[in-house]
Amino acid sequence: MAEGKRAHSRLITGAAWAVLLLGLWIWGREVSDGSPLPGSGSGRPAAVGGAGGADLPPAREPLPGARPVRVDIPSIGVSSAEVVSRGLDDAGAVDPPSFDTPDTVGWYDSGPQPGEEGAALLVGHVDTRTRPAVFYTLSATEPGARVRVAREDGTVAEFTVEDVQVLEREGFDAQKAYAPREKGRAELRLITCGGTFDKARNTYTANVVVSAYLTGTATPDGAEAGNAAEDRTARAARAETAGAGPLTEAAVPPPAGLRRAGSGEALLPSMAMAP
Repeated sequence: MAEGKRAHSRLITGAAWAVLLLGLWIWGREVSDGSPLPGSGSGRPAAVGGAGGADLPPAREPLPGARPVRVDIPSIGVSSAEVVSRGLDDAGAVDPPSFDTPDTVGWYDSGPQPGEEGAALLVGHVDTRTRPAVFYTLSATEPGARVRVAREDGTVAEFTVEDVQVLEREGFDAQKAYAPREKGRAELRLITCGGTFDKARNTYTANVVVSAYLTGTATPDGAEAGNAAEDRTARAARAETAGAGPLTEAAVPPPAGLRRAGSGEALLPSMAMAP
């Protein structure tokens, strides 16, 4: 009899926890459907991945110029993303790749080539109406993460991330976001949308800007081997999400720096401000 009472008590306790967790999940969805990230709605830069520190490796000398062809960011599951040349749109923003190719990265071809002295700009979509795009998890990048850019001359420029910021569009300071930080250094900016999706303006309210600098080179074979094991789970998750219908908070939780207003919004406009 006592054992039966204890089993009945455990059953009630388990059910209570299930109800509590369901309530928290529903509350979390209601909050994320319209709330900006803490620290990202003030118009000031909001650090996502923190700032670089003494543990980051030293910069290496810039490389000769060569056009970028592919990008790997192992820590967030971006593997061999194709890079295409892009210019500016009519509004003066870097024109990202077409929504028909959401896994493609755009390189601002009027600026430095990745590996050259100066700050090269790479832009990509965060999502589409139906699924995550190439830079959906960009804001989850952390200082010390490696970014590898395969170039047309066969070299692979390896960059180290020093910080990640969410910069509000209102009062956006493009010079501060994209200008080189140190003279004589080869730098990289990776840019996508962030903040809250504004339905009235059909745009996100901020940009996520990842800043990195050149710390080495790698061989194409070495870069691919390093990505394969590390990215297998992430690639599988992205493939499962693709084509699964409208993107929802429950299906793919938004990373830090991004809050969707709901599923099925209209397509986004150009997201990266002009350098």
